[in-house]
Amino acid sequence: MSEEYLRVEKLYKKYDCIEAINDISFSAYEGEIIALLGPNGAGKSTLMNMISGYLSPSSGEIYVCGKNIKDNPLWGKEHIGFLPEGSPLYADLKVRDFLKYMAELRGCSNEAVNRVIEISNIENVANQKVETLSKGYQRRVGFAQSILSNPPILLLDEPTDGLDPNQKKHIRELITGMGKNKTVIISTHLLEEAENICNRIILINHGQMVADGTLSEILRQCGETTLEKVFYKLAGE
Repeated sequence: MSEEYLRVEKLYKKYDCIEAINDISFSAYEGEIIALLGPNGAGKSTLMNMISGYLSPSSGEIYVCGKNIKDNPLWGKEHIGFLPEGSPLYADLKVRDFLKYMAELRGCSNEAVNRVIEISNIENVANQKVETLSKGYQRRVGFAQSILSNPPILLLDEPTDGLDPNQKKHIRELITGMGKNKTVIISTHLLEEAENICNRIILINHGQMVADGTLSEILRQCGETTLEKVFYKLAGE
């Protein structure tokens, strides 16, 4: 059986009287590419921010490669690569300098910087300032920083947002390749992304887990024939 890389137990996140995440539990294993799928405001980004350690849960436990990140916050950061929504970057740095800075923070070598520049196909903009890049290139730079340390867990929040069709194809191929020996969790609203590159889908709505399984299992659980119909049902359309 594949190794368990991530376990989430009874996770809650409350803002005053609003429950952003309500009693979510699941485990994720090596070799799984999981789509977090749900309407806008369902809680996908909140869940990713808690797993990555950027946001503290109101209650619940998160285990990364066997250790509780509540007691071992640095362990979680060492073993997770995170691409947040919006690709927050240092706009006044050149791409290569930004990646070198992130590599130093994570104890990675210059070889790691060269590796991710090549993998992410950003060699032609490596000496440009981040602020001069298109949204698509900035997204790819964000993806490059998430894989610098070659972590066992990747959290990718809308990884192909703003990319053109060729760029989307490239990033999806990278995710498919990396997913063979990592746990990759993708927050997305693109149904074709969930269907084509993910081998498991977790449906979230109003902060709660609605269904969890393969595409065929999800369709059976929700009593629908297509993922599009499932999504529309969740969105109340």
